[in-house]
Amino acid sequence: GFNIYVAGSPGTGRTTAVRSFLEEMARIETVPSDWCYVNNFSHGHEPKAIRLPPGRGKEFQRDMKNFIENVRTALPKAFESEDYAKKSETTIQAIENQRKELTDKISTEAQKEGFVIQSTPIGLLLIPVIKGKPVTDEQLMRLPEKNQKEIQKKRELLESELRSTMRQLADIEKAGRAELEKMNRDIALYAIGHLVVDLTEKYKDFPDVVAYLTDVQNDILNNLSHFIKEHKASSQASVPWMKEVPLRKYGVNVIVDNSDTKGSPVISEFNPTYQNLFGRVEKEAQFGTLVTDFTMIRGGSLHKANGGYLILRVEELLRNPFSYDGLKRALKNQQIVIEEMEESFGFMTARSLKPQPIPLNVKVVLIGDPFLYQQLYILDMEFNELFKVKAEFDTTMDRTQENIQQYAAFVCALCQKENLKHLDGTGIAKLVEHSSRLAEDQQKLSTQFAEIADIAREANFYALQENSDFVTETHVRKAIEEKIYRSKLIQEKIQEMIKRGIILIDTDMDRVGQVNGLSVISLGDFDFGSPSRVTASVSLGREGIIDIEREAKTGGPIHTKGVLILSGYLSERYAQDKPLSLSARIVFEQNYGGVEGDSASSTELYAILSALSGLPLKQSIAVTGSVNQKGEVQAIGGVNEKIEGFFEVCKTRGLKGNQGVMIPESNVQNLMLKEEIVKAIEDGKFHVYSVKNIDEGIELLTGVKAGKRLEDGSFEKDTVNHKVDQRLKQMAEKLKEFPSFLTEAEKKKED
Repeated sequence: GFNIYVAGSPGTGRTTAVRSFLEEMARIETVPSDWCYVNNFSHGHEPKAIRLPPGRGKEFQRDMKNFIENVRTALPKAFESEDYAKKSETTIQAIENQRKELTDKISTEAQKEGFVIQSTPIGLLLIPVIKGKPVTDEQLMRLPEKNQKEIQKKRELLESELRSTMRQLADIEKAGRAELEKMNRDIALYAIGHLVVDLTEKYKDFPDVVAYLTDVQNDILNNLSHFIKEHKASSQASVPWMKEVPLRKYGVNVIVDNSDTKGSPVISEFNPTYQNLFGRVEKEAQFGTLVTDFTMIRGGSLHKANGGYLILRVEELLRNPFSYDGLKRALKNQQIVIEEMEESFGFMTARSLKPQPIPLNVKVVLIGDPFLYQQLYILDMEFNELFKVKAEFDTTMDRTQENIQQYAAFVCALCQKENLKHLDGTGIAKLVEHSSRLAEDQQKLSTQFAEIADIAREANFYALQENSDFVTETHVRKAIEEKIYRSKLIQEKIQEMIKRGIILIDTDMDRVGQVNGLSVISLGDFDFGSPSRVTASVSLGREGIIDIEREAKTGGPIHTKGVLILSGYLSERYAQDKPLSLSARIVFEQNYGGVEGDSASSTELYAILSALSGLPLKQSIAVTGSVNQKGEVQAIGGVNEKIEGFFEVCKTRGLKGNQGVMIPESNVQNLMLKEEIVKAIEDGKFHVYSVKNIDEGIELLTGVKAGKRLEDGSFEKDTVNHKVDQRLKQMAEKLKEFPSFLTEAEKKKED
């Protein structure tokens, strides 16, 4: 298999679903091995890694701890025994006898020749003796030259014998030490040999452990003083733990313990720092200096997930320095290397531990949004090689009976897991309805399970307050309304300004070149619709349609595109027999925060057509929908919020039965309106109109027939299109009366 990238929006249950799926798979898979770090007695800064079956790591750690405790007891007893004392005394006495024999021999010879051997800090010296008294160098210099030469000759012969004797003494010392050391090793081996044999037999199937036990035995035999003198020196230690430090090297550091693991591990790392992923080497202060050893090695998430699965959020992974590059390196090399982050990038040269790398066998699942996947796929050539499988979570699913049942099962499982009151049939139905509202589609259900779960939890709270046995439709509706209420302060402020006339919105009059457009304001956790007055003014000119929002740099690129499309529509429909000789200016009145999107392009076109034809537009009908160059009205987003936004304004001023909203026909399937609006529509107090094209829309707004094009290219008389066409002809003819204006306009255009 390959590593996987799971793409999807937050709240769609990506992490929960992935973890549940992996845990189901992991349950039937093999439990991976334990991993331990032990001392490397040959190279102390390169600890060795030992692999053991699951559960045997801690067992090995306990066995080594007990082994060392037994050694600490057995060795002092062995060296305090009478048998050892006798053997030691015999050996030492034999060495002393040989030393005495050689010393006496050389002393006797020296006396025969008239010398005595004197011990000094620089060694043994030959001192001449005359008449039974040692002679100093000054006294020797006063003797006759003949006597001096004779004494010097005897001294040289004796010095040669003395050097030979000294070499023999050194050999005796060396042989004695070797014999004592051999005796000590034999006794120590006799005392602990059976302990080593028992462990070796227990772990005979693991060559690395057997080799390690051999190294431990040799090190103990080479450092017997740590054990023999330990109980004598313990009282002299200034710090209690100091006596334990020399024995740490025989410990076992278990960094991966799978003794309680069922199946392969599934690890989620929510803070993937470099150390949390790859492990670290800790340090401790001793007498003002930071020291460390293999017992301070700590494993990371990769160690825990080795042999299983590791789940990471890609946003957090990329946010932590070096983590992403380190993960790629580990996956490519298939091994986990524990090293100081600074050292791996050449920022620090201080000597530290270099633990033996551990083989890596893990499947990594990255969870993130689709945009990051695209960026990594394009910008990182290694990404596609390491993460070959992409799984994408949709934000919606079909509203089928099967999926509705699964939705109910999800809510039921949530209630059981969190000990919530269960929803009855009306509560489930309301929750499903709200799900379609979130999906903005009558035929879809939202997969924003986090938001659905929050509604269920809040509805449970209201059911508890009422001591209801079940969560009903009433509780779910209240939870939804309260959630909106907590976030709609800005919407209420805007509604208040409209009501007080601060923001100018007409809802019951007819105006030329003016129409109510609809926009959606997003606050992050809450979106709401709000009407905006769109006006258009026309005059003679060659500038065409001027977007005031673009000129003021408050309009976004998509909005600008929508406005430019209007020129294409006007040119195709009305400029086949004449040039467009107009200057039309369109603007969102009282807009100070910028405009983006093309959902108001049909609204702007209606305002221009009204200004050209002189026909007033009904202000009681708000408009939304984008338009193409062929005059077809296209679907937009946020249709429910836009309708509800205008409804709130009309409700504040009083519903008169002529008010409503005009939407693209293709958006009808997206309608999931509040119950209040549905009832108002059923009672005829409010209306939602759907249109396919601009002609249908302009007829509804003006009450005048749009007018079809006749065979001669003209339009039916007394229709909207006829009036617009005639006005454009008049403007084209009128513009001919100002040739200088045409020349200046062409020059400006060229410039």
